[in-house]
Amino acid sequence: MPAITPLGWLHTVVGAIAVIAGIVTLVRHKEITLDTRLSQVYLSATLITAVSALGIYQHGTFGPGHVLAVMTLLALVVGTFAARKRFYGETSRYVQAISYTATLLFHSIPAVTDGLLRLPVGDPVLSSIDDPVLKISYLALFAVYLVVVGLQLRWIHANTVQEAQA
Repeated sequence: MPAITPLGWLHTVVGAIAVIAGIVTLVRHKEITLDTRLSQVYLSATLITAVSALGIYQHGTFGPGHVLAVMTLLALVVGTFAARKRFYGETSRYVQAISYTATLLFHSIPAVTDGLLRLPVGDPVLSSIDDPVLKISYLALFAVYLVVVGLQLRWIHANTVQEAQA
């Protein structure tokens, strides 16, 4: 693997902050919204991480990391649009949850990939991007995403019903 550039370090550090803030937000608040400071830290760090990813060209061309960065930016736009404009009507809060939580999935894919291909330094767990362990890891991440989103949607629905009855 090539050495990490200063932009790569910025991307990595801000991305780690985002992932930690995102996980803590989900544990504390059950969803990522624009209403809490921790969510705002997560969303801001996610934006910086996605934009900085577009400037990293370790392999010389537009690659999978860039696609994830674009998908992250799109999910941020869709989630923010749902939160601010309520364009999706009654389902806006659900769209926001699905979109913002997808950004956490998009953070996780390169984090797992780079972690397994770079660590421990000098003797990484995996030696190739083609290792089947990565595909299994991606499948596991997607399964976790589906479970988390399912729990969020249930929680949002229960709260919506409770608020309507009050």
